[in-house]
Amino acid sequence: MKRNRLVNLALLALILLPAVFTISSCSSEDGPDEPTPSVTVILRGQTIAEGAEVDAETTTVLTLTYNTTVKVVSSTGITLNGTAVAAKSNSQTTMAVDIPLSLVAGTNYTVKVAKGAIVSTTDASASAPEFTLSFKTKEATVIPPAEGQEPVVATTEPAKKLLAYMWSQYGSKTISSVMAEVNWNHRLADYVKGVTGKYPAMNCYDFIQIYVPENNWINYNDITPVKEWFDAGGIVQLMWHFNVPVSSSTVPGSDGSGVTCTPSETTFKASNALTSGTWENQWFYGQMDKVIDVLLKLQDAGIAAMWRPFHEGAGNACAKQQASWTKAWFWWGYDGADTYKRLWVAMFDYFKQKGVKNLIWVWTTQNYNGNSSTYNQDTDWYPGNEYVDVIARDLYGYNAAQNKQEFDEIQATYSGKMVILGECGVDGNTSFANISDIWGAGAKWGSFMVWYGSNFCSDAWWKNAMTNAYVITRDQLPDLK
Repeated sequence: MKRNRLVNLALLALILLPAVFTISSCSSEDGPDEPTPSVTVILRGQTIAEGAEVDAETTTVLTLTYNTTVKVVSSTGITLNGTAVAAKSNSQTTMAVDIPLSLVAGTNYTVKVAKGAIVSTTDASASAPEFTLSFKTKEATVIPPAEGQEPVVATTEPAKKLLAYMWSQYGSKTISSVMAEVNWNHRLADYVKGVTGKYPAMNCYDFIQIYVPENNWINYNDITPVKEWFDAGGIVQLMWHFNVPVSSSTVPGSDGSGVTCTPSETTFKASNALTSGTWENQWFYGQMDKVIDVLLKLQDAGIAAMWRPFHEGAGNACAKQQASWTKAWFWWGYDGADTYKRLWVAMFDYFKQKGVKNLIWVWTTQNYNGNSSTYNQDTDWYPGNEYVDVIARDLYGYNAAQNKQEFDEIQATYSGKMVILGECGVDGNTSFANISDIWGAGAKWGSFMVWYGSNFCSDAWWKNAMTNAYVITRDQLPDLK
């Protein structure tokens, strides 16, 4: 009986043995096993240490050195602050990879190399390990201005620091800026931050409604919107659409009605604004007093500002063939170049007399109105070097080549002055060139300021602008207080 039981167990084992082999052979995944790399890629060295603080100007590459010869195989696997960079093999040794860096001062950076982005040259299955490096750049050093680069009238430390900083960046970087949504706010700057993750470096406020009688919707004497921006580290720019009553008997309404900047809509004469005893003169100086009150509050708060009054003064007045339409489109230019310059100097001197010393004065040229074959240059309208710190140009719907032409012409005409984009944006259905294309073409504007409303540039435009290392954002500014 025992012998029969042993025989049966032996037969059962013979029956089950093929099944065991079948189960064993199916236990691994279908397909061939991954090959075992013939070499192990190990990081041996890096030119920037973890947590290091480096100089933005001189640190242009991160070199990673390995124990074996390597190559870059992924165009997206190596990033700097989330943006892919085009790394390449080191020119001196095949055992190293160079990662190009375009850095700005006072910024935190993270470099990431994904697994598989760098591999052995002899065995593509041998990948360099994942790599992450965090470091930061030193704060920018504000260089003292060279001779001729000091403010023409400003004497406060913040004003001197502001212009010195702008000169120190001029030609290598451009300052991002946006216009307030009409007047006394930074809503569009907040919007840009939401879209791009960064604030523009500069916000521009307009005294366009300073004339409005006491009301419940705007109060320029409350400098909170400007102080908020400045205290957060931003640069302040101010401009003034200088409105005048439509007639001597018009009383502006608390809703903002009854005024204009357009010559054809008012009896206000620019030449009379400089004649004592006229209603124009009374309005001119009365409105300047209102603005001065606010400027002195800003000055007392330690705030300096770019100041761009009487912009686009010449309008169409420099056309070679004169016609009914070849006039200035703002009242301050309508009575011609001489009156315009006298208005500028009158404001300059009056502000100085009242103790305003925190402004960088910006004059806006028409620069042939974009076409030197049909327009003369508006140099006759220029107030003079002793009254102007910076030259601006307003451009809408311009492509990169047009920006380059404008920049070169203005820089040549006003040698020794910084040149900026006073305004820019969309013109109807024509978009404004991307900052990357403008910069690449060689138009090295000191700053750019995007207008609001229908002229405001698209989200994609802003994303392009704010990701370039040569575009200065608010978080990258040094302490200008």
